[in-house]
Amino acid sequence: MVVLCSNGLSSNKLLSFVKERVVDCKTAALVVTADNEYKEKNYHVQRCIKELESLNLVVDTFDLDNQSPELLLNYDVLEFIGGNPFYLLHAIRQSNATDILKDFAEKKILIGWSAAAFVFSPTLELVNGYSPEMNFIGLTDLNALALTKVEVLPHYNKFITRFEQFEEKCSAYEKEHNTIVIRLNDGDGVIIDGEEVIECRA
Repeated sequence: MVVLCSNGLSSNKLLSFVKERVVDCKTAALVVTADNEYKEKNYHVQRCIKELESLNLVVDTFDLDNQSPELLLNYDVLEFIGGNPFYLLHAIRQSNATDILKDFAEKKILIGWSAAAFVFSPTLELVNGYSPEMNFIGLTDLNALALTKVEVLPHYNKFITRFEQFEEKCSAYEKEHNTIVIRLNDGDGVIIDGEEVIECRA
């Protein structure tokens, strides 16, 4: 199962929705790789740990930059925090974690928000249209992990006033790529369980 969200399990509705699906789960890893600067000191980390602990999970922080991706298979739930989607995709490729995450998404519960929500989708083209300067690594292959066909646009309610022509760019992207992008406000999420796609609005 894959959960794509805007800023974590940050609403009671989304938290309750996920809680129903983790009743048999005991452990979780909060993967901090996407924040290439602050890592586990990212200011969202403590909140995310508390959210996962509220699901009765024992939580570790994890970083693909210095830990083997095979260790992720020891957990029942993975949550990837936000940060830089280009850096995260690069780190996943460098650590050879792609197949492990695909297997995890099929058999367990994989949560990704903000940057990770883009990386778990088919491509980074949409976020590249807004913030190409984030690609300081110089990735030329913007194909993402495609753990789901679903594409989302996180932080919609925040960024619509921050970016010029924010909605217009998203609409143009949908037409150009013949796809539908689910706009997510903070607190919203999309649960993809097999062929089932469920939107959970805060």
